[in-house]
Amino acid sequence: MNDHFPAPRLSDAEIFDLLEEKTRQYNCPDFIETDPIQIPRQFAQKENIELAGFLAATIAWGQRATIIKNGKWLMEAMDHDPYAFLLNTSEDEWLHFEGFKHRTFNGVDCRYFLRSLKNIYENHGGLEAVFTNGFRKDESVAGALRYFRKVFFEVAGESRTQKHVANIDKNASAKRLNMYLRWMVRRDDAGVDFGIWKDIPMSALLLPLDVHTSKQARQLGLLERKQDDWKAVLEVSNRLCQFDPNDPIKYDFALFGLGAFPQEPADPD
Repeated sequence: MNDHFPAPRLSDAEIFDLLEEKTRQYNCPDFIETDPIQIPRQFAQKENIELAGFLAATIAWGQRATIIKNGKWLMEAMDHDPYAFLLNTSEDEWLHFEGFKHRTFNGVDCRYFLRSLKNIYENHGGLEAVFTNGFRKDESVAGALRYFRKVFFEVAGESRTQKHVANIDKNASAKRLNMYLRWMVRRDDAGVDFGIWKDIPMSALLLPLDVHTSKQARQLGLLERKQDDWKAVLEVSNRLCQFDPNDPIKYDFALFGLGAFPQEPADPD
């Protein structure tokens, strides 16, 4: 019986080969069918992609089918044109969002998010400008996330909503924001991520750390820290940079796939 002995640790070369293989397997159009990225994939206009992506990423926790269903509801409620909806409607016309609920994200939070996004596009040049200006402060995603959070909460609202935008200064992993940045920044020929933001380099992106990616990263020896927090994000992202310094977060696909679909890795859910 070997139940009490750990599995042998793979070499870096073996880990690289495994990550590359699984990235090719999961970084493909089939991945979109059951992933929240399908919500912004409905659109062609840059601003609509940004807005739909941000809202989809915001509610991207829990069952993926529910995330997608609620993301589609939001797009329908915004007349399938979120950019025009924000610019051309007033808060008095947003009453139908009061009934929205996704886990702890409710109608109060939803209306605040719309108010803040409207402010960002009317007064700060849009989501890309805010994240990029934050990134330029110290050439880091951490700077982008801090500045975005500051701008996002400059409009008045209830304090309860602040829990729905990660605060890395409180050691939050910022999984959903890092996923959103992956969608907007990463570009390749696979057709999953959009790559429409050009001034944040792919090399600076950080892993969207969740229960699947963190578990697999620890099993592979890419992550030693026990908590799934900001320090863990930096640790595992630095390790992934050793395998591809120009595009380290492409391995998000591999780690997620290995963790989420361990029984049938050739047939993504």
